[in-house]
Parts: sequence; structure tokens; C-alpha cells
Amino acid sequence: MSQVVAPLPSLMDPAVQSCPYPLYQRLRAEQPVYRMPETGFYVVTRYDDVRRVLQDTENFSNAGPRPSGELQGGTMAIHHRMLAERGWTPVDTLQRSDPPAHTRYRKLVNRVFTPRRVNSDLRPRIEAITEELVDSFAGRGSCEFVSEFAILLPGLVMTEQMGLDRSQVTTFREWVDALLAPKMFPLTEDEMVTVTELALTAQHHFAAVIEERRRRPTQDLISALANAHVEGGEEPLTMNELQDLIHQLIAGGFETTATAIAHGMWLLLRNPDQLELLRSDLDRYLPGFVEETLRVESPAQGLTRRTTRDVELAGTVIPEGSVVIVRYGAANHDETHFADPERFDITRDNLSTHLAFGKGAHFCVGAALARAEIDTAFRALLTRLDDIRLARPLPDPPHRPNLLLMAFKEMYLEFRPADPA
Repeated sequence: MSQVVAPLPSLMDPAVQSCPYPLYQRLRAEQPVYRMPETGFYVVTRYDDVRRVLQDTENFSNAGPRPSGELQGGTMAIHHRMLAERGWTPVDTLQRSDPPAHTRYRKLVNRVFTPRRVNSDLRPRIEAITEELVDSFAGRGSCEFVSEFAILLPGLVMTEQMGLDRSQVTTFREWVDALLAPKMFPLTEDEMVTVTELALTAQHHFAAVIEERRRRPTQDLISALANAHVEGGEEPLTMNELQDLIHQLIAGGFETTATAIAHGMWLLLRNPDQLELLRSDLDRYLPGFVEETLRVESPAQGLTRRTTRDVELAGTVIPEGSVVIVRYGAANHDETHFADPERFDITRDNLSTHLAFGKGAHFCVGAALARAEIDTAFRALLTRLDDIRLARPLPDPPHRPNLLLMAFKEMYLEFRPADPA
């Protein structure tokens, strides 16, 4: 009698998006290049295949039509029309372009987020913001960790680096959600109008800041981008290019690092042995904790590419023009590369090989900043708080619906202030 194989769960199901690892395991074994029936996207799940896609920009391009068109169907026309009539339509910059065009944009932001600058210039400010946030709830004995800390730390750091008003950080987060929404989950026509109105509000705010920085430059990232041609002798970036760059930078600065910080706390609460080990010697074990958190719960579970020609990968021919999702979260759980991949182990010996920040030309420009923020966050939290525990169960599912990211809805914690040394 033949064995009945259970149908594959849908990656469009919010419950599966919140815990995709059993599906990833099946896909790696059964269909390592899997065509999603709901969207036609091809999902790549094995470590070696993901690396190949990430490093092959000739066949797997970041440029070209954005996958939100296939994800949203006809409602995407609403978004495009509203932006064309009242704002700035998207152009391909940074993570949405390939070399050599990508190189120009990358150079503009690379110098801001180099490991040397992050550790020498930015870390003192990261530490100050971290202490400020912990001060706000440490004595209270409880907090909603996502909104009171995980989002605010990277959000405030990026807001200050961009030269924006830190008092508006919550508003900026709402704009980030709106800017990302069309490529993250299907929207109704009314929802598309709502998120596009917010995107337009964000665009006009940033346009006013850009024009002000052109007249009166300051020492911030928007000034550097708006006036980049002064030093390089190149054509100035257009408003469309600047809008797209700012969109990517604030989205990366807010969302992915916030997700990593929240998952780091969740992993420690679920693995008390690793929490005890980490507390025993922060200097020794924090670097491994940061990398293992990024591996086990990759903040961006996947990002997209588009094939420039018919390509064969793992025995599957992917037609030209197809959307390919390189699934970092699946690659980082590949049992052929990471022994016992579901185990959270901050002493794992090949942690530096995870793909949470990508690989190749599009390796995350903010990787050094994200690592510094996660390290600083947990150095402060574990020094100043003891007996950390969930104050209430997490929602079911605990993450917001999203095809590419895994952002927590909420995480209520209780604790007691650590005894002074």
C-alpha cells in the first residue's frame, strides 16, 4: 500500500508564516525549489542553492518589476496611480538594483555604516539610547517589550542618523509599515488606498526634509545623500531616487533589527540553559548569542529576486521573469550545513556562515549597525534585569501576517531590577 503524503501547508497562511520551519524541512527534502500555487513565486530553501542565487546577479536580478504586482494583482494599480498623481513613483536603487548601478548607491551609504564607524562613532549613542529606554521601565517591573524597547532602539538610532525628529519615531514606524505592506501580504482595495495615503504622507515629509538639507546641509545621512554630487562630481540623485533610498534605509533600520531583538528575548526565555550561560560571561558569549539569534530566527525570512532568463536550479527550471524568494530562514536551518539546526546554541562553531544578512553584492549594508544594536541591547537588559519572564502568553500566532518578515505582535514581560553590583 502506497503511503499517503500530506499536502504542503500554504506559505500564505499566517500560522505557517509564524512558524515556517516544519514546512522548510519538508521543502528542502521534497521540493527544494517550490512553486507557490497562490502566487507563482519560486521558493528556494537549501543553503547551497540560496547562496548561489544571492551571488548570481546575472541570472537572479534585484532590478525589474517588483513582485508586489503578482502578490497584489489588480489592486497594485491603485498604488501606482496614487503615487504617480500625488507623489513619487518607485525607481530601482540600492537593494533594488544590480551592479554596476547598485555600486553607485552602495558607495553613498557604505561609509556611514562601516564597522569602524559603528563601533567608534555610533556605539556610544546606541548605548545611551539603550539605557534611556531601559530606565523607562526597569523600575516598573514590567513592559511590553516590542513597542517599548525592541522597536524603539533601532528606530531611534536610525531616526537620529537620518537627521529626523526623534519625537516622531512612532509615526515613522507607521509609515514604514505602510511602505512595506504592498510586498508583504495581499491587500484589499480599501487597505491599498489606506497604506498608499500613508506612503504619500511619508514621501512629502521626506521631500521637505531633503529640500531643507539641500539648502542647509547638516551632519546626517539625508544631507549626505541629498548633496552627494557635490563631492563626487556626479549628477545629483533625483527626488525619486532619494525617496526610494530613504524608504529602504528606514525600513531596514526599524523592522529587521527590532525583529531580531524581540526574537533574541524569546529565544532566551525558551532556552534557560543558554540564558544562564550567557549571563555567566557576557563578554565571551554575547557575540555568539547575536549570531545564533540571527540564524535561528532570521529577521528577514526571505527576499525576492527575478530571473533574467530560464534557469535550472536543483533540477527545476525556473522560467525567465519569475519571482524567486531566497528563503534565508530555511537556509539557516539546513541540516546539511548546521548540525541539529533547530537547537539554539550560542557556542555553535560555524555561526559566522549564516545567511541572515544575505551574501554577495547585496549583503546587508546595515549588518554592523544591527549587530551593535543587538549586542548593546542584551548587554544592558541582562545586566539590569533579573528573573525575566512572560507576563502573559503570546498571541496565537505570535507574529503579524507577512510573507517575508516575522515581526512580533506583542510580548509582555515581567522582571525585577538587578541588584546593584
